[in-house]
Parts: sequence; C-alpha cells; structure tokens
Amino acid sequence: MRLIVGLGNPGIEYAWTPHNLGFLAVDRLAEASGVRVERPEAKSYIGRGSLGGEEVVLAKPQTMMNLSGLAVRELIDRLEIGSNELIVLWDEVALPWATVRVGVEGSAGGHNGAKSVIGALGTQEFCRVRLGVQPDHPVGDLAAYVLHPMRRSEMELAAETVELAAQAVEMILKEGPAKAMNQFNRRNASPENTES
Repeated sequence: MRLIVGLGNPGIEYAWTPHNLGFLAVDRLAEASGVRVERPEAKSYIGRGSLGGEEVVLAKPQTMMNLSGLAVRELIDRLEIGSNELIVLWDEVALPWATVRVGVEGSAGGHNGAKSVIGALGTQEFCRVRLGVQPDHPVGDLAAYVLHPMRRSEMELAAETVELAAQAVEMILKEGPAKAMNQFNRRNASPENTES
C-alpha cells in the first residue's frame, strides 16, 4: 500500500493557483487510474485504487496548506504504513515551470506545507516530487505569487508540469525512486523534455 498525497489549499479560490499543483497532480493520477478522490477521511479527500502495479491511496488534505501534516499523519496512522510508503507532491518556487524533482529526503525548502508534513512525521525521510512554479520575473512577495490565479500561459505550463509529476510517480511505483531521480532530476524545461 502506497499513500500519495498532493499538497494544496481547499476552496475554489485556490483551485487554479501555483500553490495547488500538488492537488492537480493527484487529480491527474486519479484520472489515469480511474480513481475518484472524493471520500472524506482523515481531514482529506481520498480515493483507493491501483497505479503502477501497486495498491494506492490518493489523498488531498482539506486542512489549509500550513496544516497539511495533520492530515498526512492521520492517514499514515489509519493505513498503518510507514513514511517509507509515502509520496508527497508539492509546488516549488525554486524550480522552473515544466520541471519536477524527485527526492527521498531533505528539508522543506521554505514550503510551509512540506514543513508541516516533516514536523508531523518527525522525519525528512520520505519520497517527494516537487513541481516547478518559478516566476519568470522578479517577485517581491512569493506568498502572493503562489496564491495568484494562473494565467492562460501558466495553465499550459502547469499541465506539462503535472503530467511530468504523474509520470514520475508512476516510475517511483514501478521502478523505485532512484530510477525516477535519474530520469527526472536531469530534465529541464527544454522542448525535447516537455509534452503538451
């Protein structure tokens, strides 16, 4: 059993913001596997199914982003799994759009949702997929930037980013995180490495 959690903020006003790419990636995985992520459980909406040959629970915490760890901790406890069975997806302002990075440990890097998860789990050792949302111009207020409604051009890049993240998760499930890191961490935003 693997728990795949996308981080985001609940509410229609946040649905199409860069900060919700974790939710959008879980939606893409749900679509690919025919899972409906709508059952309320453990402060989240969840769905169960199969992905990459593994039984999975897809989850979108319904706490605000800064409290995501409460939901993740409760889900892990209910499923009786360890943090080694967890994959968390979140947006990353330090990475360009249409790039993802896979890791198995590390700090939150200033992301409050990731900080909450690390704090609730008491460890930085869990698989994560970070989705690039770096602004293409200097931004004074990064918090306001990640919470702004995406423009059409950003929506197109978001779709590419989410698709790459979904591919990365499937590779983690099928072939392990090391293979996914080798495949995706060397990618950049050049045309040959993105898909429409």
